[in-house]
Amino acid sequence: MRIAVIEDNVALANGIAYRLREHGHAVDLLHDGPSADAFLTREGADMVVLDINLPGLDGLDILRSMRRRGDGAPVILLTARSDTHERVAGLDAGADDYLTKPFAMDELDARLRAMSRRKNLTYTAREQTGTLVFDKASRQLLDGDTALDLPRKEIATLECLLERRGRIVSKAQLLAHVYGTGADVEESAIEPHVSRLRKRLEPYGMRIKTARGLGYMLETDPE
Repeated sequence: MRIAVIEDNVALANGIAYRLREHGHAVDLLHDGPSADAFLTREGADMVVLDINLPGLDGLDILRSMRRRGDGAPVILLTARSDTHERVAGLDAGADDYLTKPFAMDELDARLRAMSRRKNLTYTAREQTGTLVFDKASRQLLDGDTALDLPRKEIATLECLLERRGRIVSKAQLLAHVYGTGADVEESAIEPHVSRLRKRLEPYGMRIKTARGLGYMLETDPE
């Protein structure tokens, strides 16, 4: 399942993303209101974890915008306030659930599972790609029952490309996924990971194409 985590506390956002990825979900991280609104309008998500208090545009405005354009993705609101008025405002705006900070990650997991059951959402723990299978939970690329020996950063690169298979992924997106949002790393750092991964995957019917000046795109042979 593809989950958008929209939270301006970078440490908290990264913690949530780490937990969700451990459970095999794809995660998009955003830290301000305008970027989040633009992303959800352009890309969408299967589920959204949305902080109310965001710079530039608050979470309730983002939620109302989603519902106005017919985006019914389940939304769980995060709020630092526990007053009834804000909870009611969030639910009236179209939220499916809410959590008051601070919260336990186990409770967030449970609430996301409950929302997915109510909305009949499922996600595949294993994804066929070319002649290989990517196990999202263990973060392994499997050839039959044998895991390919891929370094951690190449696995992270593959994850990001798989999440957007058939679409162009910018170097900035890859960089944020591999090194973390806000990492002090040049975009060129991603190039050797892509190059090595491309060579490893080609024998298995997977190709990483370069869109010059734009980024990379993963394509696979028909199964």
